[in-house]
Amino acid sequence: MSPDAPASPTAPRGLRTAGIVAACVAVTIVATGGISRAHDRDAAQRWSDARAVPTVQLVAVDGAGAADALTLPGTLQAWNAAKLYARVNGYMKSWSRDIGDRVPAGAALGLIDTPELDQQIAQARADLASAKAGAELAQSTADRWNDLLSTASVSRQEADEKNGALAARRAAVLAAEANLGRLLAMKSFATLRAPFAGTVTLRSVDIGDLVGTGSGQQPLFAVADTRKVRVYVNVPQGYAAEMKPGLTAELSLPDYPGRRFPARLIGNSGAIDGRTGAFQVQLAADNADGALKPGGYAQVRFDVRDGGDAVRVPASALLFRAEGTQVALVDADGRVRLRPVTIGRDLGQSVIIAAGLTARDKVVDNPPDSLAEGEKVRLLGPARG
Repeated sequence: MSPDAPASPTAPRGLRTAGIVAACVAVTIVATGGISRAHDRDAAQRWSDARAVPTVQLVAVDGAGAADALTLPGTLQAWNAAKLYARVNGYMKSWSRDIGDRVPAGAALGLIDTPELDQQIAQARADLASAKAGAELAQSTADRWNDLLSTASVSRQEADEKNGALAARRAAVLAAEANLGRLLAMKSFATLRAPFAGTVTLRSVDIGDLVGTGSGQQPLFAVADTRKVRVYVNVPQGYAAEMKPGLTAELSLPDYPGRRFPARLIGNSGAIDGRTGAFQVQLAADNADGALKPGGYAQVRFDVRDGGDAVRVPASALLFRAEGTQVALVDADGRVRLRPVTIGRDLGQSVIIAAGLTARDKVVDNPPDSLAEGEKVRLLGPARG
C-alpha cells in the first residue's frame, strides 16, 4: 500500500461491544419466548388431555342377602263389608244407628215408609179373601154334583166341569197367596238390617228423603266387620314362587309411626296380571283395637330375603345395549371394564343381580352411553352408598 493512501476507518471498541450485547439479548428473548410458548402448549395439551378423561362416580354394591326384606304398598279391606240399598220405593221414616255404632247381626238401622206398597198389600189380601171365597163355593158345588152323579141324576161331563172349576179356584187361591207373600217379602225390606255384626261406616240418608230402587241409587248404610282385616298386595312376579300361605309379614301405617302389626298370608290370585306383571296376594291381620282402618294404606314388609351370591345395585347403574344388560366396572388401573349381568329381580329403584357381579366390584353409577371398554376414567370421590 502506498504511504500516501488514506487509512480505513475503524469502529470504536465500545460500539462493537454494544452490538454484541444487543445480539445476545435478542437471541435470549427469542429463546425465552420459544421456551414459554412450548411450555404453554404443553400445559394446554395436558389440560385438554385431562378434560378428555371422563369423570365417573362409583356406587356401593350390597349383598342381597343383607338387604332389607321385601317391602311393598298394600290396601286394607274389612273382613266383611256390605252396602245396604233400598229395595222398596218410599220415604225414609227413621234411622236408629249412625256411623261408628257397633251393631249386632240383624239390628235395625233404619225404616222406610212405603204407602204405595202398603196399598198393594191391602189389595192382595182382598184378592186372597175373594179367591178363598170362590174356592169355598166351588168346593160345595162340586160336592153336590158328585153326590148327584152317584145317583145318575147328572151326567159325568157336568160333574167333571164342576170339579174343574174347583181346581181352578184352588189355583187362584195359591196365586193370591204367592202374590201376597211377595209383597210381604218386599215390605220386610222396608226395615234396613245389619247383615252381620260390625260397625256402621256410612249413613247417607236423612228422615224424609225419597229412596227407591231406580238406577244410580246410592247406598243408604254401610256396615263393616273390622275385627280382622284383609290386606291386598301386588307382588312382582319374581317373588311369586315365595308367596305361599303361612308366610309372615309386618304392616306399618303412617298414622301409627313406629308401630308394627303382624299379618299372615292366606291366599293369592293364582295368576299374573298381564297388564301390570304383578301377582296379587291376600293377607289377614287381627284388628281387635280397630287401629287398622278399611280402605287405608299400609307398607307391607314380607319376611323374604335373597341369599347366595346375589347383589343389589341401583337401577341407574345398568347399561342396556345390543350386547344385553351390562354394568361398567373400574379396574385397578382406572380403566373401564364392561361386564354382562343377569337381573334376578327388579325392585324399582334398585335391582337384584343374580349373576355377573360380586360385592367387591367397583360399579359406575349413571354411566354415559359413550363409555367404552378399556377407556381411562377419573373417579369422583369415594363410592356412593
